[in-house]
Amino acid sequence: MSTNFERNFSEQENIRRNKLKKLIENNRDPFIENQFNRTHSLIELNEKFSTFSKEELQKQDNKVLIAGRIRLFREAGKKALFLNIQDQNSSIQVYARQDELGETEFEYFRDLDLGDIIGIEGIMMKTDHGELTVRVKNAKLLTKALKPLPDKHSGMTDIEEKYRRRYVDLIVNPESKQVFIDRTKIIRTMQNILDSKGYMEVETPILQSVRGGASAKPFVTHYNALGNDFFLRIATELHLKRCIVGGFDGVYEIGRIFRNEGISTRHNPEFTSVELYVAYKNMDFLMQLCEELFRQCSIAVRNTTKINYAGHDLDLAKPFKRWHMVDAIKEICGIDFWKEMSYEEACKIAKEHKIKVEKHHFSVGHIINLFFEEFVEEKIIEPTFIWGHPREISPLSKLNEKDSRFTDRFELFIINREYANAFAELNNPIDQYERFVDQIKEANAGNDEANDMDIDFIEALEYGMPPTAGIGIGIDRMVMLLTNSESIKDVLLFPQMKPRAN
Repeated sequence: MSTNFERNFSEQENIRRNKLKKLIENNRDPFIENQFNRTHSLIELNEKFSTFSKEELQKQDNKVLIAGRIRLFREAGKKALFLNIQDQNSSIQVYARQDELGETEFEYFRDLDLGDIIGIEGIMMKTDHGELTVRVKNAKLLTKALKPLPDKHSGMTDIEEKYRRRYVDLIVNPESKQVFIDRTKIIRTMQNILDSKGYMEVETPILQSVRGGASAKPFVTHYNALGNDFFLRIATELHLKRCIVGGFDGVYEIGRIFRNEGISTRHNPEFTSVELYVAYKNMDFLMQLCEELFRQCSIAVRNTTKINYAGHDLDLAKPFKRWHMVDAIKEICGIDFWKEMSYEEACKIAKEHKIKVEKHHFSVGHIINLFFEEFVEEKIIEPTFIWGHPREISPLSKLNEKDSRFTDRFELFIINREYANAFAELNNPIDQYERFVDQIKEANAGNDEANDMDIDFIEALEYGMPPTAGIGIGIDRMVMLLTNSESIKDVLLFPQMKPRAN
């Protein structure tokens, strides 16, 4: 591995480094400050003083201490300067005059650069145009920016650089920052709703000795202290259900999930989900709760249930459609999977519709799901609960009482994307053991996404788990929907990227 970290600086970077050197020589090192005590954030400043007239501000004692990053710089003749500084939530204009600061301090102020972070003592005023402004009495450079920000007009036009240097994207693109402010609002709204219903937020292990809770390929790591390979969790499900066995009526976890799969605009191997399990409830209860969560989160960030995404206008206030998977396939394709049929008959139908069947571990249930994914999923626009998944693809779900080929499970789709997965939880330990055995058979036949046998979970069920409903919702996709973001990378602060080409 190369250890050569020699760096080449641009002309602008060299100029800034020389300025820093000069500051240090003049005992003005900007990196020695430990704190700066602000009296107001910039949004507080605007809220407090914006309603006053120019004359009213002149009559008040309105001394303030503020801090922020310089975003605009404009000279007003040789002896006055206008700056615009920003902090997390707002920005404000700053006005400096040589006759008030003195020649030395004014030149110090004039030599600042875009991107520098400064602390200012000043008084509030309004310009002749009525713009709220801080008139500088004293200023102190708190941090010297050694790299120049992107041009204010062109901004960050390289999409990949936006993701690699998110910190710059947040500085220069207010709309990017707002996405992450909204993301936090969405998560807080979910927590508030679930907390208000009496459900408890818990934490479960990220490193797990058994892969389970979902059909996915895991990341594998080695646990040195225990001398065994472990998996980064592909779901929080099995541990949360252990909590229900332990006597909690409702538990949820918001956390990172890891699936060693492809990267696209919709998928990221590391993502965030909320999983909730509630004792004594059923699938219908979860559908109602899911609708409530989407509506309230939309109101929290958009102040409305009406959204536009991918060119489609939707109103989340309308009841979500409920569509059995077999009925959906029949309506779209004209194929009736309600009829009893052999695996060979199902394979023949699949071949006629050019659907590839992996014979080594597939069954009729797998073929039904393939038809849904190929022909139905892309046609769903309005929020729709697809329910009644085949038993073979739902190893943790209860069977439907009326037709044991299918389960009491649903997925929420909006504009052909999955947002939630839920079901009435299987609580029969004997049935669960047999389902795990079937998963092992699939794994041996070549399915690298099959679940492992989790004997400890079987034993937990043997102590008795009440009828339970469970749901998982993808936080990243929900944020994409409610912030009108095209790519999942737009809602991840620091998405994983391929290494730069040398």
